[in-house]
Amino acid sequence: MTIKFPDIDYAAIAPLLIMFGVAALGVLVEAFVPKRARHLTQLVLALAGLVAALVVLVTQAETRVVTAGGAIAVDGPALFLQGSIIVLAIMAVLLIGERSLEKGGPFVAQAAITVGSEDDRRQAARADGATEVYPLATFAIFGMMLFVSANDLLTMFIALEVLSLPLYLMCALARRRRLVSQEAALKYFMLGAYASAFFLFGVALVYGFTASVQAAPGRMAGGVDFATIHAAATQSPANRALLFGGLAMIAIGLLFKAAAAPFHVWTPDVYQGAPTAVTGFMAACTKVAAFGALLRVLYVAFDGARWDFTPVLGAIAILTMLVGAVLSVTQTDLKRLLAYSSIANAGYLLVGVLAGVREGISSTMFYLVAYGFTVIAAFAVVTLVRDADGEATHLSRWAGLGRRSPVFAGVFTFILLAFAGIPLTSGFISKFAVFGAALDGGQTWLVIAGVITSMVLAFPYLRVVVMMWLSEPGESTPTIAVPGALTAAALVIGVAATLVLGVAPAPLLNLSDTAGQFIR
Repeated sequence: MTIKFPDIDYAAIAPLLIMFGVAALGVLVEAFVPKRARHLTQLVLALAGLVAALVVLVTQAETRVVTAGGAIAVDGPALFLQGSIIVLAIMAVLLIGERSLEKGGPFVAQAAITVGSEDDRRQAARADGATEVYPLATFAIFGMMLFVSANDLLTMFIALEVLSLPLYLMCALARRRRLVSQEAALKYFMLGAYASAFFLFGVALVYGFTASVQAAPGRMAGGVDFATIHAAATQSPANRALLFGGLAMIAIGLLFKAAAAPFHVWTPDVYQGAPTAVTGFMAACTKVAAFGALLRVLYVAFDGARWDFTPVLGAIAILTMLVGAVLSVTQTDLKRLLAYSSIANAGYLLVGVLAGVREGISSTMFYLVAYGFTVIAAFAVVTLVRDADGEATHLSRWAGLGRRSPVFAGVFTFILLAFAGIPLTSGFISKFAVFGAALDGGQTWLVIAGVITSMVLAFPYLRVVVMMWLSEPGESTPTIAVPGALTAAALVIGVAATLVLGVAPAPLLNLSDTAGQFIR
């Protein structure tokens, strides 16, 4: 019997192979490189791998192919989103690599040591932080890149697990407040496991619906590749209960990763408990991956059921915007405030996703990039506001910060104004783009909800600005640490991108529009 192996375009998937190779090499570094040299080795390896993957990705910019036996699609959205993940991941790795803000860095030296023990206090005071975070991060990046280019549901599920499992571990590695960090990781893991189970059960239901459909002559009936699902959704005479049930469960898995209500409950606790560099990594890169996969599922596989799922997902978008905007007003911790801001922004992104026109795809991709730059810059500033116990994230501690450090308070003010969607920032252009696309697609009801919740969401941002500039600094007002080179680089990149994309967004808008065409 002759076995026919699938054709693989290795050049098209070279960025994926590079990131997987770097992650595997990082594991070997942990095993064989002396401990004193691991941090620098891992940091250089991770950054070099990301840059190499980005360079190769740029050389494949014109590639449009379905490869690896139909499991991976390399098209405009996949390349754009993979490039976005890589660029944002470079910024996140810079934050992860910072060691000058506190001795040993933000990560625990040995995560298995009992919290509160003498060994724990000793390692918190003197030991260098664990470097396992680098291969974990690169494995997660590889999973994210595969997630946005998966062309069937099983490949997408594998990518979901590859990106999720390292994130669960990274959330538990905080040097300080270890119990809060471990609690966050456990919550994320438990809820993530349920979300993955929903996704997989949805895959089974969709496979049952496609059992009588051939996507092409000569192929076996049934399958979970997107071409077969599309053909079944548009042609199959079978009862559509399996299709809608499967789509609903798949959407639960994806909306959980996107932090959309009512699947958002993990977000505030995880954002608060995880090391801040990891929080920034999740807030930017995981959101790109989740919405990239959601776009591909809805526009490639289930496009034939658009009229059926749009009202339901539209209601979820409105609920997400309301929950994020209203609950952000009540927050007293800055990381939790940014978590609810992330939830609200997931709702605005869903408005673009549901626009139903090509401009919806391109505007959503632009929004993901612009938001990613801004949110990583925000968390970079959070890492700098410190006292003897580490980062000072309670809002009351930021009172009078503008008088104590006007430069960094000014930078954070600019970032918050971008979140609020003030003109001349990337946040304004992003919201304008997704709301304009939704109006073109006839989703006026979503735009009205988006505008109203945006006004509500501006209040907590402006409250922080007022607190920093119009309050007197007290004895408890923390100091601003001098940023190291890595944090400074990430902060400069994020602020500069937020400004440039607000003043001259045309190049990225044109690029996202050019890349906004899926292939099956």
